[in-house]
Amino acid sequence: MRAHESQSTRSLARYLLRIGVPTGFSYEVHADEVVIHHHGRRATTLRGQTASDFLAQVASSDDSFGQELMARLTGNYKRGNERDARQHPRSSG
Repeated sequence: MRAHESQSTRSLARYLLRIGVPTGFSYEVHADEVVIHHHGRRATTLRGQTASDFLAQVASSDDSFGQELMARLTGNYKRGNERDARQHPRSSG
């Protein structure tokens, strides 16, 4: 266990990952670009209009929406339900 994390924080993070809620995203603004990190590692860089749109959406929303938005922008949002979707009757065609 990391020194700055409590057991309850780690348990909550595991629970959120299990139910499919994105966690662990952060972002930094550098001049004309936005750098998105996932668990401390650089995941993507947004520039131009995409960066401006992202900052506007994050500023006017709560943290959970921001986490989901960053997951979608980095492509890190397909976790956990692929098997269920493959087995859906609509997908058997």
